[in-house]
Order: sequence, then structure tokens, then C-alpha cells
Amino acid sequence: MRIVALGDSLTAGLGLPAEAAFPARLAAALKAKGIAATIVNAGVSGDTASGGLGRLDWSVPQDTEAVILELGANDALRGIDPAVTKTALASILKKLEDRQIAVLLAGMRAPRNLGPDYVNAFDAIYPALASTHPVVFYPFFLDGVAGDPKLNQGDGLHPNAAGVDVIVARIMPRVEQLIARVPGAHK
Repeated sequence: MRIVALGDSLTAGLGLPAEAAFPARLAAALKAKGIAATIVNAGVSGDTASGGLGRLDWSVPQDTEAVILELGANDALRGIDPAVTKTALASILKKLEDRQIAVLLAGMRAPRNLGPDYVNAFDAIYPALASTHPVVFYPFFLDGVAGDPKLNQGDGLHPNAAGVDVIVARIMPRVEQLIARVPGAHK
């Protein structure tokens, strides 16, 4: 099974050795469960949802069976109009649907200091997309990690190795749901 993790620095593993990045740790966790899967790291630090859309065709090769879509954190950090982010993510989802690729949509939340209007508009993007696209939905990629200094690097934004392991453990049931959606998938 070939799964592409399409994302930003949270997927790429900014500040971590390659073997501690989310895709590598997820592959190891799946292997420990007896699930053979290659997780391709298509994370680009600093990428936005629009950037991910722009590189989708070459980042997700033809032999891809599933995608974990983790984009939007940089959109929020830059204060990009949530409508722009939602449109880009919807376009990515539509293109992957057209290619019959199963998708796990990993949600993101806006930093609370951007004010309630922005936060409410941004935070609504992912549940809305999950309700209108056939995806496995994980509401918040950084669930259990965001804001915990023991699980983040010094910048307070990027998980450390322990934080990545928390993300992998929490998202694993949804990844298993994703794998179950791939035709011919088996453990």
C-alpha cells in the first residue's frame, strides 16, 4: 500500500531527523500492527493549501492508493482568507476523488490570537469539507500536542519526536479507516 502524506512542515518533520518525522513514525506504527504500507513524505515546510494544490499532480504519483492531507496551518499563521484556504482544499479533494484515491483529511485550527471572527471562519473549514467530501476526517492534526511544551520544539509550533508519536497514536484509528477504504487492502 502506498500512502502519500501531503502537507506542510508538520508532515515534513521540520527540525527533526527524517526517521522521527510523521510519515516515518506512522509507517513504523503500521508495521508494528502488521500493516504493510509505504508512507511517502510529501511535506513542504511553509506550504499553504494553495501551494499544495499547485504541486498536487507531481506530489501524488499515479500509483498512490491513499493520501493523508495535512495543509492549512501556514494559511492560518499568515492570516490568509479562510475562503481561499477552503477553496484550495476543496480543489485538492475533488482532484483526488476524480483519481479514486482515498483521503484522510487532517483538520487544523487557527491560532486564537487572530480574533474570534477569523478563528470561527477558519476552524469551520475542515468539518464543512468533511461533510461534503467522502473522506476519513481527523478534526485536529495537533490534538493532544498543540500548546504542550513537553511535546513541541522550542518554537512552540512544531512537534518534537515525542509529540509526533502522540500524533501518530491518536490518528492511527483514522489511518486504519483510510486503509480499509482502499480496494484490495488487507493487513
